[in-house]
Amino acid sequence: MKKASSVKEFVERIDASKKVNPKDLSSDQDLTIAIMNLISIEEHLVFSGAKTGKTSFYDLIEEVRELRKTLMQKVIPEYEGEVWCISKHLLASSMRLMEVGTKQQSLGHKQDAYKLFNQAYELYCLFWGLNMNMLNIDDVKWVEDKMEDIKKISSQLEKSSTPTPVAEESKASGALAKMKAFVRKAVDCCIE
Repeated sequence: MKKASSVKEFVERIDASKKVNPKDLSSDQDLTIAIMNLISIEEHLVFSGAKTGKTSFYDLIEEVRELRKTLMQKVIPEYEGEVWCISKHLLASSMRLMEVGTKQQSLGHKQDAYKLFNQAYELYCLFWGLNMNMLNIDDVKWVEDKMEDIKKISSQLEKSSTPTPVAEESKASGALAKMKAFVRKAVDCCIE
């Protein structure tokens, strides 16, 4: 097989090899959506048990959790440190932001909804970046919190959470911004 000339081509080849029907999402992407929903089911079972006082809801959690773990192993067969838990929480947070976004949209708060949808997608991209070994943890360093730094970072996060045209995105600086842009492009080439 000929060597891929770019990451995009590599991801497209992997994606194409996993598809049964070319119009479907890749298996791994379908699995991540299923995993998001299983995490949500686990949460709903806890709240349903607490609200109704029926332990039968709690008894179902273990079965759903085992199914979720089995499916996650298909997407994340090997991991280091807390990657498993981080991945689960990235997917869960992405799902919750999508749900809150759809509620905001139905209330007519479109700009809030768009911001939430974008944040959900960013978390989804971070999930893939983490699991495609695109995050170099060695480059992440502890920095003492200073109020001016916190304000600067908050401002940058606020700006990055609003949908921006691709041309503006390419101007982003910093390792995290570049990684998110790269992961977005890699995941975008997989989603049809």
